[in-house]
Amino acid sequence: MRAVTYHGTGDFRVDTHDDPVIGHGRDAIIRVTSTAICGSDLHMFNGFMPEMKTGDILGHEFMGVVEDVGPEVGNLKKGDRIIVPFTINCGHCHWCRKKEFSLCDETNREWEKLALVTGQAGAGLFGFSHLYGGYDGGQAEYVRIPYADATHMKVPDGLSDEQVLFLTDIFPTGWQAAVNAEVGPGDTVAIWGAGPVGLFTLKSCQLLGAERVFVIEDVPERCALARAHGAEVIDPSEVKPYDALMEATDGRLPEKVIDAVGLEAHGSGIIDTVYDKVKTATFQETGRPHVLREAIMCAQKGGIVSIPGVYAAIVDKFPIGAAFAKALTFRMGQTHVLQHTPTLLEHIQEGRIDPTFLITHRGKLDEAPAMYETFRDKKDDCIKVVLTP
Repeated sequence: MRAVTYHGTGDFRVDTHDDPVIGHGRDAIIRVTSTAICGSDLHMFNGFMPEMKTGDILGHEFMGVVEDVGPEVGNLKKGDRIIVPFTINCGHCHWCRKKEFSLCDETNREWEKLALVTGQAGAGLFGFSHLYGGYDGGQAEYVRIPYADATHMKVPDGLSDEQVLFLTDIFPTGWQAAVNAEVGPGDTVAIWGAGPVGLFTLKSCQLLGAERVFVIEDVPERCALARAHGAEVIDPSEVKPYDALMEATDGRLPEKVIDAVGLEAHGSGIIDTVYDKVKTATFQETGRPHVLREAIMCAQKGGIVSIPGVYAAIVDKFPIGAAFAKALTFRMGQTHVLQHTPTLLEHIQEGRIDPTFLITHRGKLDEAPAMYETFRDKKDDCIKVVLTP
């Protein structure tokens, strides 16, 4: 089969691999019908994610048709059409029983590597480094799905791939970000980043009843899309977000702030941004927390900071004093995808949201390396890429 393959920082290729086979009774094999490039994939492309190895197959947003199932998979059969959450769930551990699927105890087969950094390891993830199990991803023609009886959702008839593909990651991630922030009717929210996760966070806040949603973004096409979907956009290249939010809220600041950027944040030459670039270039920190620092300073006293943006290990100059003085609450983490998909599927089926609004580029699997560069460099107004094998 053909698959997008890691060969080093900035070097992804479409190589030929052996077709996957059933290796355990709970496995399934799917033929991929749609897959997408995610902002989190860029962390591997740009060299920010540790424990990547040459030959790893990329991709964690994918769906397809079941081709084969192991003898212990009683709820799937050949021909079933499914989406696959990026988090691999055993379905029976303490965390899975609580529906906190990204914390699964059983599925990270290389858990010692992540536990060394974090104290405890979370779930295995598709296509997302050997910190998370080193599982082959879904930017491929076929994928082996471990724990397939628990790690899937069947697609109802009448829905296209593009309507449901983003239920594998970015739509639930945006929704969980808003839920973690306890967004509700009448709230004022500020979201840093209008990439795919930021835009789904915006839509989720609106679905949950937020009165005002500010989006901090400086990429023109992303600003335009956020405005078109009801956001009040603040361009940090033109005004300091803190000043703009103070003015817009009569000095109260937003009750809820959301960092939808994560470890590859950048600023406009300000001192902390220069500091972070030097530290990450010399491997003294694993992410640039410019946005996180700014979000903390822009949060209202007693507010909530929600972090769907990925951070890898260590960051410097964290303003813990400001967070403490303002009595802020922090919520973050990988997404418990299947906890949220029933609600989000209902929103799609009832016409309250059309997730396809995000797609700007489509291509074949063999076009993936070029599409990665287009997405990374924000060429051709690129916001979201969908690939068909």
